[in-house]
Amino acid sequence: MAHTTFQLKQRPVAPAHGRVVNALSVDVEDYYQVQALESHYARSTWETCESRVEHNTNRILELFADQGVKATFFTLAWIAERHPSLIRSIVDQGHELASHGYSHTRADTQTPDEFRADISKTKHILEDIGGVEVRGYRAATFSIGNKNFWAFDILEQEGYRYSSSINPVHHDNYGMPDAPRFAFFPSSASKMEEYPISTVRMFGQNLPCAGGGYFRLLPYWLIRSAITRVNRHDGWPFVFYFHPWEIDTDQPRPEGVSAKSKFRHYTNLNKMEPRLRRLLSDFKWDRIDRVFLDTPEKHEAVLS
Repeated sequence: MAHTTFQLKQRPVAPAHGRVVNALSVDVEDYYQVQALESHYARSTWETCESRVEHNTNRILELFADQGVKATFFTLAWIAERHPSLIRSIVDQGHELASHGYSHTRADTQTPDEFRADISKTKHILEDIGGVEVRGYRAATFSIGNKNFWAFDILEQEGYRYSSSINPVHHDNYGMPDAPRFAFFPSSASKMEEYPISTVRMFGQNLPCAGGGYFRLLPYWLIRSAITRVNRHDGWPFVFYFHPWEIDTDQPRPEGVSAKSKFRHYTNLNKMEPRLRRLLSDFKWDRIDRVFLDTPEKHEAVLS
């Protein structure tokens, strides 16, 4: 990316008394919609797959209620159409309902017109079912980057207020390592904000640590240290994410899955829920919109 100008939000000031409030998010999708398993679950077969997302998401809602935390639920409209009562439960319990696109199609595989149709359709479906305004968006598999940066303009035009779609790391499936690590406006003229997935800056690179497989694979003390570093050293809230299928040890396991996909998808599923409980107790959490949208000031930075 050559000489791209971003508007970075001003560093938030930690409360004088109490902990930094971090941003908690859930990507609501079922096990058969994950990119790592797409060769085993064709979209044409989704209707015939055993659905486990409602049960798993309700378990997460119970966990959040027990811990007294609120979160942002980035939800597929495909799921919402089939489980409307789940969407209403998310809203009724005080969580933020946000868009994850219609059916987990990567944004970087869509044309601008296809992307517009997808995010517009999803917003209308979620708002009709949930009865609330949908302001946030997260691209499937963090698939906004250099080659489709135009997506931010379309999101703003279609009425979205923010995105959390960039993971500023090197990864074989996604990543924009030269993007800002913290909240920014994609251009000086934009009111659309991007809240990247959190990373730790070490050894001259951004290290992933903010949820999903990394939360299951890395030692808990390392994740805890990373969040503490972002809060205290960088002075920013931490953006954390996970999926409902990650607490489901009994999900179907198709034959022929590659060793890499097995490792990424199934390792330590049994440890996920206890680790989540510990994480929710060790730090303070809230919905993404409440963590970030009320931070009005910003300053310019140029990323070369």
